[in-house]
Amino acid sequence: MDLRDHARLTPEKPAMISADTGQVVTFEQLLDTSTRLIRFLQAHGLTRGDHVAILMENHLSFMDLVWAAYRAGLYITSINRYLPPDEVAYIVRDCGAKALVTSFAKRDSAGPLLDMIPDCPLRLMMDGVIPGWRSYEAALAESSNALPDEEWMGESMLYSSGTTGRPKGILRPLPDLSTAEGMALRQSVNRYGLSAGSVYLSPAPLYHAAPLSFVLTVQSFGGTVVMMEKFDAEQALKMIAEHKVTHSQWVPTMFVRLLKLPRDVRQAYDLSCHRVAVHAAAPCPVEVKREMIGWWGPILYEYYAGTEASGSTFITSEDWLKHPGSVGKAALGVLHICDEDGTELPIGETGLVYFEREVPTFQYHNDPEKPKPHDTRNTPIGTPSGMWAIWTRRAIST
Repeated sequence: MDLRDHARLTPEKPAMISADTGQVVTFEQLLDTSTRLIRFLQAHGLTRGDHVAILMENHLSFMDLVWAAYRAGLYITSINRYLPPDEVAYIVRDCGAKALVTSFAKRDSAGPLLDMIPDCPLRLMMDGVIPGWRSYEAALAESSNALPDEEWMGESMLYSSGTTGRPKGILRPLPDLSTAEGMALRQSVNRYGLSAGSVYLSPAPLYHAAPLSFVLTVQSFGGTVVMMEKFDAEQALKMIAEHKVTHSQWVPTMFVRLLKLPRDVRQAYDLSCHRVAVHAAAPCPVEVKREMIGWWGPILYEYYAGTEASGSTFITSEDWLKHPGSVGKAALGVLHICDEDGTELPIGETGLVYFEREVPTFQYHNDPEKPKPHDTRNTPIGTPSGMWAIWTRRAIST
C-alpha cells in the first residue's frame, strides 16, 4: 500500500507526531498537503525529473515536500540546515532546483539567498514570510487537491559531506515505476519488521539520508513517526514510553548521552514496547554498545553504509556480542578489504573497505566522470564491474 491507501483506510491515523508539541499530521492531511504541493509545482512548470530543495528544521511539514517529490517523479534535495547561506546557495544552484521550501525559523539563512539563487524561481516559506519569499500556506490554499491521474516514483538527491572538495550531489536514475510500485519495492526489503503498527522515533535531523529514508519508509507502511526537533536523552526515553515506540534509529553519540543519565532516570520509563534500535553513522565504542545491549536487550541492529549506496553491512546484537566491534557481513554488494593499491588482503590484515557492485548505482551530479571518493585513479579494479573504495575507514579482513 502507499500514501493514498493509508489516507483512505486510516485517514485520522497519525503519520507524524511532534515530540515537542504533540501536534499531529494525519495520513489524510499528509495526502492533502502533498497533493496540493504537487499541483502547485506542476502549475508552475515542474515536470518529471526536475529538482526541488528543502532547507528546514525538523518540522511537521518537512514530509509534505518529500512525499510530493516521490509522488510526482521529482528529485528532492534536503539541505543541511546548519550550512551558511553561500553553501546553501551552492547546493541549490548545483542541483538546479526549480523550487526551494524553507521556514520562517530559517529566515536568517533564507534572506541572503535571494541574490544567490536567481535561477530558482519558486521560493516558499512557511510559518511566515520575509521579502522575496512566497507564503507556503497561501500557495497550498490556492492549489487543487484533486488527486493526480498518474503518480511516478521520485528519488532523493542528497549531497556528500564534501570531504574531498565541494559537496557532490549523488544522482540515481529515476525508477520507471509508479509511486505505488516503487513503494512496494521499497517495502520488500524489510529487515526490521516494519508494518502499519510500527511507531518510529526519529531523533536525528531529517536532512540526513538515513533519517529521511526511514521516515519515508515507515510512513509508506502506514506506520507513525514521532519526530524530535532536536535530540534530548531523557525526552527520547519519555517518547518511547509515551507513544509505545517500536522502532528507532540512533548514532553512537546519542547512546553516550543516554548512558550518562542518572540510573533512576533511565529506570523511570517503560521501554518494553521497543523492539528495534538501529544505529550507524559512526563507529560505536565497544563498551558503549555493550552497555546499551545490557540496558535495552539484544534489540540493537547496526549497519555500515554511505549515501552513495555502493554497499552496506549489517549485524545483529547476538552476532555483535560474539564479535565485539564488528559491523557485520555484507548486506549489499560484495565486500573486499584491500591495500592502498586496491590489492585484496588476506584474512587478518587491515586495509580499506571496498564494495563491488555489478552495475553503477549512481553518478555525481554535474560531474559523472568524477572519481569516487578516495579513488584517485578513476579506474575500476578487480572484476569488469569494478570495485570502489568509497570510505577511508580501515577494517580487518575476516
